[in-house]
Amino acid sequence: MVTLIAKFSFMEERKDRVFKLGKYIKDIAAGPFGSNLKVDCFVSSGFPIIDGANLKGFKVTDNITKYVTLEKARSLHRSIARRNDVVVTISGNVGQISYIPIDSQYEEYLVSQRQFRVTFDTNEVYVPYLVYYFHTHEGQHKILSFANQVGVPALSQPLKNFKNIDVCLPNIQTQMRIASILESLDNKIELNNRINHNLEEQAQALYKSWFVDFEPFKDGKLVDSELGMIPEGWSVVPFLSIAKLCSGGTPKTDIKEFWDGDIPFFTPKDVKESSFCLITEKNISELGLNNCNSRLYSTYTTFITARGTVGKLCMAGIPMAMNQTNYAICPTGPIDPVVLYLITKQLIIKLKNKANGAVFDAITTRDFDGESIIAPPPSVLIKFAQIVRPIYERILKNVKQTLALSQYRDALLPHLMTGSFVTNNL
Repeated sequence: MVTLIAKFSFMEERKDRVFKLGKYIKDIAAGPFGSNLKVDCFVSSGFPIIDGANLKGFKVTDNITKYVTLEKARSLHRSIARRNDVVVTISGNVGQISYIPIDSQYEEYLVSQRQFRVTFDTNEVYVPYLVYYFHTHEGQHKILSFANQVGVPALSQPLKNFKNIDVCLPNIQTQMRIASILESLDNKIELNNRINHNLEEQAQALYKSWFVDFEPFKDGKLVDSELGMIPEGWSVVPFLSIAKLCSGGTPKTDIKEFWDGDIPFFTPKDVKESSFCLITEKNISELGLNNCNSRLYSTYTTFITARGTVGKLCMAGIPMAMNQTNYAICPTGPIDPVVLYLITKQLIIKLKNKANGAVFDAITTRDFDGESIIAPPPSVLIKFAQIVRPIYERILKNVKQTLALSQYRDALLPHLMTGSFVTNNL
């Protein structure tokens, strides 16, 4: 339970504190020119590079995929961002703005060609507050007001125009008080995400221990099979003997009565890092569901993307329909859908390994036709489900709470930025 009770009255103060953003900037610099940071500069580990994938939220994330040598980074020293700096995307997914938290994994980062970095006067600016402001509708409008309207989205004269943005900042103490409310929500969201990551790793480790390494069964006899040595009493069966691939479909897009209803409509865009999908970009109506080739799939159904972003999978967090670029993996017998999700996840890894690094253009039923899995006796599956089902129930509960916290934070954000009165319990 997070209790939030706050009252801020700085409407009059706001009128007297409108300045150009440049007043608060100590340093600002763009990422390196493309010719100075080519693909052949990248190394497997070293000095981290920030790109758009690290600017998905308020804080820069440490899911780093690109590195350069320390020597190369130092040669581009003007493009190095440090803790408490703000990073803004110049081209591509414009409007992205995040800050490097003081507990970041690295002390320094090289920003990519598509970003610029800013150092603010922290005696006047509480950086998290400013970033929260630029995530409001008003703040985003000010950044996007100098984006070009043709071709690839990009900010025009980004450094100059960013410094000329008019901002209203309350005093530093008020900034910190406001941001602390939002940070308390974000801290809980981050904690839930860490817990879920650990729970998912536990479930994956349990699956590997039982069904790949056979750790609980090594005292028994192992027998040879077409997939190698397996415990006696186990068998090798076709994957499609325990599951079936179910299809989806899209209602006609020109019939408005089919859309914007209460039924989530899953597409590959809705696959996130979580094991569950809880909210989708599009919704359809009951009438739309009745006029497409998808049925309403139940919670814990595994969805796998078959085209576009191929081979990504997750479970439905609530009942939802899906489009034709996915398959739903549905059990054909009394197997827990959570266990089927883990089996499917392992099978996708196997398919990708067989492809020898090739990129899937699509996954079809033929890809599953010849695939076999190791099947334990039903009693083993039941026992395993009794262990892992509660893990995924906990994950789903955390995902739902995280969504509620995110929606509350986003609703609260503009009111706090304008000095509104807030009193609520969550």
